[in-house]
Amino acid sequence: MATTAEATITQALGLGFSIFSQKVNLDIDLLQRSLKGRTEIIVNPHSRDLRTIRLNCRQCHVKRITANGRACPSVSYEDPYLRAKLPWEAGVHQHHMLRRKIEGQLKNPPEEELVINLPKSVKIDEIDPVIAEAQSASATKLSVGSKKDSVDDTTVDAITSRAGVESERRFTSIVLVVDYSVRNLRDGMHFVGWEEEDLRYPHAYTKNSPLPGTACCLFPCLDDLTARCTWEISITCPRTIGDALAPRNQVHLNGSNGVTNVDKVSMASVVNHNQTSFSDEDKALDLAVICTGDMTDEIDDPVDPSKKTVSFSCGNAISAQHVGFAIGPFEHVDLAEFREGEEDDKLGQNAVPLHGFCLPGRAEEVRNTCLPMAKVSNNLLFAEDIIEPLERVSRQLVHALAFQWMGVNVIPKEPVDTWVVVGIAYFMTDAFMRKLFGKNDYGFRQKITSDRVTELDIARPSLFDTGLLVGLDQSELEFMELKAPLVLSILDRRLMKAGSSSGLSRIISRVFLNAKVGDLPNGAVTTAYFAKTCEKLGHTKLESFFAQWVYGAGCPRFRVAQKFNKKRNVIELLITQIQAESSDRDLEKQTFMRDVKEDIHSVFAGPVQPVFTGPMTVCIHEADGSPYDHMIDIKEQTTKVDILYNTKYKRLKRSRRQKERMAAASGLDYNPEGNDDVLLYCLGDVLQSEEEIQDWALSDWGKDQEDQMSQESYEWIRMDSNFEWICKMSVGMPGYMYLSQLQQDKDVVAQLESIQFMAAQREHSLVSTILVRTLMDTRYFHGIRTAAAAALAKHGKDELNWVGLYHLEKAFKEFFCYRDSPMTRPNDFSDRSAYYIQCAIPKAISKVRDNSGKAPMRVRTFLLDKLKYNDNSDNEYSDCHYLATLMDALAAAVASKPAPRPDLEEDTLTFGEDDDGDHLPFHTACLEEIDRYRRIDEWLPSYHNVLSTAAMSCRSRLAMAGAIDDNAASFIQYTRDGTADNVRLSAFSNLLDMGLVKSASVFRWFLFAMGTDPSPYFRRNMLRLFGRALGSIAIGDDLLSPSSSNNPHIKQDNNTALIIEQEDTTLSNRQSTLSRRQTVPGALAALKTEVSNNETLKSGLWTAISSPCISFHELKELLDIATLIYEPESSMIVVLHYPHYWGCRK
Repeated sequence: MATTAEATITQALGLGFSIFSQKVNLDIDLLQRSLKGRTEIIVNPHSRDLRTIRLNCRQCHVKRITANGRACPSVSYEDPYLRAKLPWEAGVHQHHMLRRKIEGQLKNPPEEELVINLPKSVKIDEIDPVIAEAQSASATKLSVGSKKDSVDDTTVDAITSRAGVESERRFTSIVLVVDYSVRNLRDGMHFVGWEEEDLRYPHAYTKNSPLPGTACCLFPCLDDLTARCTWEISITCPRTIGDALAPRNQVHLNGSNGVTNVDKVSMASVVNHNQTSFSDEDKALDLAVICTGDMTDEIDDPVDPSKKTVSFSCGNAISAQHVGFAIGPFEHVDLAEFREGEEDDKLGQNAVPLHGFCLPGRAEEVRNTCLPMAKVSNNLLFAEDIIEPLERVSRQLVHALAFQWMGVNVIPKEPVDTWVVVGIAYFMTDAFMRKLFGKNDYGFRQKITSDRVTELDIARPSLFDTGLLVGLDQSELEFMELKAPLVLSILDRRLMKAGSSSGLSRIISRVFLNAKVGDLPNGAVTTAYFAKTCEKLGHTKLESFFAQWVYGAGCPRFRVAQKFNKKRNVIELLITQIQAESSDRDLEKQTFMRDVKEDIHSVFAGPVQPVFTGPMTVCIHEADGSPYDHMIDIKEQTTKVDILYNTKYKRLKRSRRQKERMAAASGLDYNPEGNDDVLLYCLGDVLQSEEEIQDWALSDWGKDQEDQMSQESYEWIRMDSNFEWICKMSVGMPGYMYLSQLQQDKDVVAQLESIQFMAAQREHSLVSTILVRTLMDTRYFHGIRTAAAAALAKHGKDELNWVGLYHLEKAFKEFFCYRDSPMTRPNDFSDRSAYYIQCAIPKAISKVRDNSGKAPMRVRTFLLDKLKYNDNSDNEYSDCHYLATLMDALAAAVASKPAPRPDLEEDTLTFGEDDDGDHLPFHTACLEEIDRYRRIDEWLPSYHNVLSTAAMSCRSRLAMAGAIDDNAASFIQYTRDGTADNVRLSAFSNLLDMGLVKSASVFRWFLFAMGTDPSPYFRRNMLRLFGRALGSIAIGDDLLSPSSSNNPHIKQDNNTALIIEQEDTTLSNRQSTLSRRQTVPGALAALKTEVSNNETLKSGLWTAISSPCISFHELKELLDIATLIYEPESSMIVVLHYPHYWGCRK
């Protein structure tokens, strides 16, 4: 019998035992969605007094339990899914009664469902540690934690000393065997293609979740991240699809799946239908089993030749949450073929095979997309001719691989340590993406992410405390995934500046090494351990850094004023630090549910640092063209710094530019040789000839501005040039300094900062000139050029003679049209940067508006022509995403103006250029062009039906703008069962945006689909849509609320059609509106007022809560929503049947 491995004190303080290893045998009936299971668990007691073992177990029918071969007569177990309903005709007002029944399973972590009392005959004896070590020498040394324990970091030394004493005490292990069955797999696995109308290849796979409660639906276990052990898994399933669809014998039908005789006829009909819906070729496809660990054996079942058993072994200790498998007719793809021969020679025997598996017909997509060592969705696959998802999908796949190391191999010890695991996994991902896509792409995305974090990190908990909220709402984890890797990236830069040449990579390697050799107990990392390792290997103190960026909340905002002191020959900097204001923030419908949950659970904003401190690099580009880096230390809210000036030149490059212009005006050639001028033209020096300037309607600096520039002593100042801060920086520099930074700084972050400054300026022809030169210079990174294109739309104004619009049209014509013709050339997406520009320019043009807020006629005509005459015949890449962009742009432009009235079509009067040609036939042509691509997508489906979803989004936007009539039928047709999940979700989302759920039938269908659809992905996203819909109502978007015409506080005079508001109610209405938009209590009060009496919501929500399809996590979400809206009523409806009176008749 196996003996215990060394256990930590934290285990003994909790459940009193740990799990050394676990064997799982599953016999799965794919057609009936049932299984028979047996699990063997080796339990290591922590004391001889252990008499009770508690395990997580859901939806299982426990048949027999033995401990060391002896039956356990006393077992307490009740399937929580059977308790998840009220045994009478209840309603939504009884939500609290249902919650009370399953309260233990709604906790985090949930209570154990299976309680096993050991028989008295099972003795637990203490054994000799020497013998125990000899018996377990072949096993990996494990230290398994317990989910019930929480050990303060200040007591680490005390625990370590106690562990040394306790480690000498070993007790005999207990072999626990549980036989069980699952009649209806409601949670834990998802079955695809086995329904009558589902035409997809039949397969099934496990649903893994970072939260407890999923793995225990398939086998009894300790469903907790910190409970880790080795695994042996055997899965028995049919050999082929035909075997899976074959009728079962009489014994099987009356067996563990609980099918009665009454159901045999209907079941036989389903089996016969499924048999006839598959071809003989499909039935002959072998079913493969892919599982966690290494495959050790595959044998045919000796009793039933139509079955086979595949065995796997996982020698590394992992939690039950990380055990998963998939069964289906998978094709094998050898991904090692992409490895170069030289790499194989270098690796030698270490060159491991790389396997990929996919459903039939997807092999080429796997070769183009996928990485090994991860179970990913088919939605991530894309063919070679698809461009758009390249970067997004690559990052997801790289993260899935990085998560195997930091997330499975190394785990957080406590929830508050989650940020370490999440941050390192994404830091590794970003490091690989930098090698894959280049330095510019990496820097550009880092800057975009930093701006996003600065915007979001207002009145939020700290990064450390956010780990406690990961199970509260999905957006909490999404925010952590943004901020955590960004914090580690600035930590990496500070460590490298402090003298650690390898930065954070060496620290991450040390964490992996310690986890491998056992120096990191249970492979669980803590924030304190990570900080200590960083200080030890980085040779620097980091207490203030972790206090500000990990334990503290918020991001700093800097305002910098600069001035050159000629007398002292220094540059004077005044750096003022301010923090974000957390008050008067409007609620948003997208984050409404998160705000509500945080308010209910008393989640408060983290402590915002009054002053963020640390080093900052200031880069001053002086007149000689050389950048000079200066290190300053931010210690106070206001910092004054004097930086010594090094160069005697004063803007010599500007004087040279003036000389060039003077020579050109005189008809002479300027010869720069022999001059002392220093000029560093780098980027943006295109469209410089006089002919181009006139043709493009470009502007230049005026004489006063030229004189002012000539007096400047340096080119520009760059704050935080090494990107060591997550902050918002506002530097008081004139525009020409930002122009110098844009043109001469090679750092893509500096260029983006300049573009952001230009985008914030008022409309001006000179700014438009700068932006269009940036757009036309192909040497810029494509992200900078697309940002410049987006900023150009602001300068398309009538008072500027539509110069911004002209520049965008001219740029598109120059890049993508025939010479001297507005006709677009056939698409050629071989240059990915050019593809992004081709998508960005129409998107920017669609945002051009006149002074009345309408898109000019030339904008709509331009977009219609580009969509109508698009030619992709000679392009090797798909144009579906480009077409979707054009459709969305055209809809945005058309929606800016109401639809022409048919009764005015006979009017021959036109007013102004904008109305010329803008009549009903043109409006109809725009709508028909959008609908044409929707119909094409029905016959020739695009990638993920992107054209259909784009067409629905266009119709929704046009309907909300009043450009077309809102018609629910055009969206309802896409919500039917059998339609792709992403298309159905898009249709429901547009229905919500348009307010069409105010129709009782539409809203009832929405709630029914949310509660009964078999797809977990679909239900999860429908729940998010439902939360967004409730947020819209709560903050006043009036999706389900009555119109203002029914407001009792507003009197309408039918004779004059005037609305007269009572003065005494005006202030009250304003305060109520402000309260519902800015405070959670006010929004909740408004939500209850609006929907609490809606009978459709009452019945539909309770039907979804009572659905036998939803998981416990979804049930908890729905109960939370019911708690927000409805007051609890402790009542029940009693149904009494009248007695039957018998009569006597002769």
